[in-house]
Amino acid sequence: MECDGSDIAALQRILRWRRDVRHFRPDPIPEQLIAELHAAMELAPSVGNARPWRVVRVDDPALHAAVRDDFAHCNAEAAESYQGQQRADYAALKLAGLDAAPLQLAVFTQIDPATGHGLGRATMPQTLRQSTAMAIHTLWLAARARNLGLGMVSILDPTHIGPLLDVPPDWEFAAWLCLGWPEFTDDMPLLHRAGWQENAPPDWLRR
Repeated sequence: MECDGSDIAALQRILRWRRDVRHFRPDPIPEQLIAELHAAMELAPSVGNARPWRVVRVDDPALHAAVRDDFAHCNAEAAESYQGQQRADYAALKLAGLDAAPLQLAVFTQIDPATGHGLGRATMPQTLRQSTAMAIHTLWLAARARNLGLGMVSILDPTHIGPLLDVPPDWEFAAWLCLGWPEFTDDMPLLHRAGWQENAPPDWLRR
C-alpha cells in the first residue's frame, strides 16, 4: 500500500482534532465500536514485538467511585503547589472526565515480559513504557477517527491503581483513559482556551 495526498490530509486532520477530551456525553459506545478500538490499538508498534501494554476495562461503579476519590485527593494536593492567580486558574480547570465517560480503561505496562525475548530493550528498558505510550496514542487516533473523544487522567496515585484493580505486581500503571462521545469538538486544546499555556515547540537541533 502507498499513501496519497488524501491520506496525508486525513491524518493531518485527525492529528489536529485529536484533543484531550474532558467533557463527555454519557451515551454508551456500541460494543462493535469498542472492538474496533481494541483491534486498532493492537496495531501499535512495540520494542522487539514485546507488546507490553495491558488494558483493564473498568465497568464497576464502585471502582469508578474509588478512582474519583483518588483523583479528588491528588488534585487537591496538586492545587497546593500553586499560589495566587495560578492556583485559582488551576482550580477552574476541568481536568478529568471521570463522571460522564461511558468507557474507562486502565492501561499498564508489564515490566520485562517474556514476549519479545528481551529484543531491543536490554540497554533501554524504558522502551517498554514507550511502547505502551505508542499504543495509547494509536488508540487515541483511532477513537478520534471514529468521532470519539479520549481523555487521559494523570492526576492519580499510581501506587493505588494496581492494587485497586487487583492486577499482577509486575504491571506498572501507565494511564487511566476516559472514552466517549464529546459534548463538543474543538481543534483548540482546552489548556490553550483556558489560558494555561500556549505551545512552545522546541527547534530540532542539528549537529
